[in-house]
Amino acid sequence: MSVSVLGVRHHGPGSARAVRRELERLRPDAILIEGPPEADALVTHAPGLEPPVALLAHVPGAPARAAFWPFAEFSPEWQAIRYGTSAGVPVRFCDLPAAHSLAGEPSAAEPGDQGPGGAELDVVGTGMRGDPIGALAAAAGYDDPERWWEDVVEHRGGDTPFEVIAEAMAAVREGYRPEEREARREAYMRKTLRAAIKQGFGRIAVICGAWHVPALTGPLPSVTADNAVLRGLPKVKAELTWVPWTYGRLASWSGYGAGITSPGWYHHLFETPDRPVERWLAAAAGVLRDEGLAVSSAHVIESVRLAGSLAALRGRPLAGLGEVTEAARAVLCEGDDLAVELIQRRMVVGDRLGHVSDGTPMVPLQRDLRERQRRLKLKPEARDREIDHDVSKPVDLDRFILLHGLRLLGVGWGTPGQARGKGTFRETWTLQWRPEHDLALIEHAALGTTVPSAAAQRARDLAGAPSATLADLTSLVEQCLLADLPQALPGVLAALSAKAALDTDVTHLMAALPALVLTHRYGDVRGTSADGLAVIVRSMLERICVGLPVAVTGLDDDAAADLLKHVDAVHSAVALLTDIPAAPARDAPPGAEHSDVAEEAGPGASPRGRWMAALRGISDRQDLHGLIEGRLTRILLDSGGLGDAGDRMSRAMSRGQAPARAAAWVEGFLSGGGLLLVHDPRLLGLVDDWLTGLSVEQFTDVLPLLRRTFGGFAAPERRSIGERLRSAGRDDADRDQDVDEHRAAPAVATVLSIIGRTNG
Repeated sequence: MSVSVLGVRHHGPGSARAVRRELERLRPDAILIEGPPEADALVTHAPGLEPPVALLAHVPGAPARAAFWPFAEFSPEWQAIRYGTSAGVPVRFCDLPAAHSLAGEPSAAEPGDQGPGGAELDVVGTGMRGDPIGALAAAAGYDDPERWWEDVVEHRGGDTPFEVIAEAMAAVREGYRPEEREARREAYMRKTLRAAIKQGFGRIAVICGAWHVPALTGPLPSVTADNAVLRGLPKVKAELTWVPWTYGRLASWSGYGAGITSPGWYHHLFETPDRPVERWLAAAAGVLRDEGLAVSSAHVIESVRLAGSLAALRGRPLAGLGEVTEAARAVLCEGDDLAVELIQRRMVVGDRLGHVSDGTPMVPLQRDLRERQRRLKLKPEARDREIDHDVSKPVDLDRFILLHGLRLLGVGWGTPGQARGKGTFRETWTLQWRPEHDLALIEHAALGTTVPSAAAQRARDLAGAPSATLADLTSLVEQCLLADLPQALPGVLAALSAKAALDTDVTHLMAALPALVLTHRYGDVRGTSADGLAVIVRSMLERICVGLPVAVTGLDDDAAADLLKHVDAVHSAVALLTDIPAAPARDAPPGAEHSDVAEEAGPGASPRGRWMAALRGISDRQDLHGLIEGRLTRILLDSGGLGDAGDRMSRAMSRGQAPARAAAWVEGFLSGGGLLLVHDPRLLGLVDDWLTGLSVEQFTDVLPLLRRTFGGFAAPERRSIGERLRSAGRDDADRDQDVDEHRAAPAVATVLSIIGRTNG
């Protein structure tokens, strides 16, 4: 019986090649790998997987209790799994079960940012007292532990000295007492090893982080001691499966297995043992050419020479990532940091996304999404991918509905953007798949077996939450329409109606109304049914009109500016309510809601008529803030319902008004744009006379307001106003200029002689 413990660096290409070579030499009849034992049954799926992938462990019903074990093609553990499955050798995991690891307090980090090995050091980890690899690197004269590991391990072509690593780790761990969590993990590793020996396996290979090698070799603690360490561990029900992983996620990893900053580079080292530097720089040149940058073969040759020279100067056996990056920066990129960043993103990190086979255990919701992705030809990718939808086309509409349904489930695979073209039917999305999306799907698996059914139930749950605000419910109605969830709309609309009826804050109603109007408009244009939404919109608008006179009372500058935003938003929204019929008056004749009677403020008024009547009633009040009064005057003027705008402006700018209030009135009046001053000389003259009549001190006080007002105008508007004022000043000067009779005498004499008269 023999036990070979191979200490590795997680995600190390040199270690991966060395493990594969060592397993082929040892030909073990059992392989133990650091990882959760519950995943033993999942090993058989490995041949159908495409790395990077990860084992996902989660506690059903508790999404915060989840952990990932990522594997890349260049991970030693993955190469051990592939060897075992191809050679018919049993492969088992020997770390602490996930049922125990996930039983503690859930991490404050995101579910995808944790792992049961997060406290482990391995060969480059953090979180323990001291850094063994840092100590070994310092002893060798290195100030960078990563570079030392690359030089002595990764660049040896697969000839990793496992015995030397074991001796080094034993020396570093001498006198070290592991903390409780690590002690339990190593006790369980020994328990699994003893069980394999007891089952009669004669040649056992153990692949684990180099830090754990001394705990599995030499004199081991007794079975009784290990059982005492493991006794009384908390336990939960954990479920495991394989999920796709990304190199970008691996680069940002801070948990199990210690993440690496350059997975793309490591993948290259593993896949290209022959002339890796030359092939890397040639590929980098290709990336730059794809972006339209001029890079020749001579650039590549010179960059290879520079990388080799830098490695020789630094005493390195082979140019590493630092050397090839400096060579690419100096030669290929010619010092351009943006080009270097492009290589970093595309190659050093990479955008590779793994794939799991159809036979992998999945919840029905995951399978439904996979089928929809195939049918709609939406392949998940790690790199940002922008797509443009024309939702008038059936396939694009189905994609649009799917992406919005997923967003309702917390799966942000797609982010909507600004469409480039014009039209109501165009949508632009940016797609990027992240591993956490699988966890979100698993979390919501109990809501339904398909994306629409799960999204609909999620909408009902959100609508019934006591903490749901009016704004939340308004947004939820919009999401239900976008995701085409008519089965969820009645419940959401009922919750919205109840919340709106109880909310006494007019500003809340004003903030919610525009989104509801747009949602109603969307349903009308796209043909989506939203029965009952028009009733809610009309009811909310009525309550706004009733409560607005109170809301405009006693406002300071900040409150007035905030309310003005709501007034403008509601006014813009009301313009879209042409298809919502007026509430018929009790005594109105049939059809009155479609006549001029609907424009009055009576009970049968149209939404626009009711709103304009409310604004007109407020505009004559004397206690309004200048900003509000000026804006209401402008709205009424633009609607054609006001004939005394000039008189109102004259009163607002009279000497009896404080300059600050007059300036606020001007700001509100002109917030709709400056073209009015260009086309109305009287209003322009009123503003000009008021402004030129201010004293120096008054002008200094109101200057910030005026600068903000006129600074918001478009440049052509400001130029036209200036030209109007300049020409008006020139006309006045011409009229008032005194005539120099002495200089005019010769011209007068000439004119008189022409017409046959003398100057007598």
